[in-house]
Amino acid sequence: MKNILILFIPVAFLACTGNQQQKYNDDKQFTPSSWVSERVTDSKERMSQSAGGQKLWESISAHGGLEKWFANGPLSFHFDYQPLDGSTRRNTYQTINQWSVQSVHELASDRSVRFGWDGDNAWVHPDTAEVPVNVRFWANTPFYFAGLPFVLADEGINYHTLPVDTLDGVLYDLVKVTYTDEAGDAPDDFYVIYINQETKLMGALRYIVSYPGFFPDGGHSPEKIMKITGLSEVDGITLPTGYETYWWKDEQVGEHITNIDVSEHSFSNELSKSFFEMPENSRIQEGL
Repeated sequence: MKNILILFIPVAFLACTGNQQQKYNDDKQFTPSSWVSERVTDSKERMSQSAGGQKLWESISAHGGLEKWFANGPLSFHFDYQPLDGSTRRNTYQTINQWSVQSVHELASDRSVRFGWDGDNAWVHPDTAEVPVNVRFWANTPFYFAGLPFVLADEGINYHTLPVDTLDGVLYDLVKVTYTDEAGDAPDDFYVIYINQETKLMGALRYIVSYPGFFPDGGHSPEKIMKITGLSEVDGITLPTGYETYWWKDEQVGEHITNIDVSEHSFSNELSKSFFEMPENSRIQEGL
């Protein structure tokens, strides 16, 4: 990624924002129709160049379409990550600016404690607060999963079709997503996206984590699979309402290890851009 890290993904979707960021900042509208149209056209043309990209574009369209995704304005949601082994729960309310990928979290346990990514820095507010996450790693992680499949439409992404497979009795087209070396801090990450052959909606994904903050000597985590447990339509956009995560071993679903609830989705074009700025008296996280 160019500016930020998020769990599992090198945030390739940031790569295409840089050249248009100044135009965005100078526009009085939160989501100017001119850059929405340009972004959608660019993504469609690029994804149409491969069979895997075409399948993902069909899925994005089935989920409501990229134009509505951006035009709806910033997305807010409640993301509750619950490991089943008793390790750290990550439970926050998040608001994300999909264009700049700036984010603000509030702890569910104390909503006066905030953290986020302002486009340059990962921060915690107030500066004395303790949060149960690596902020730079986690700031946009929930958004990436809450925002699937839309976040797979940006530059720096490669699409590869895999053989059709069945999961829980449903037939899926599989698309493997990889990243260019320029895409970000973890370009070795990959994802396998499960697209329902009948509805074109996402049903699951597999992934590895190669984030260098956790794997400084290279390597990556064991592969996992996340099954989408529900979908909800919000302002014309269909989004996941939860995941169950399992180990993926020997091409089979293994032990159930995590539950994730995603709720209280909403879009708003009424927020000020200053909402995403780092507050005064915040602590900046240095390094990975």
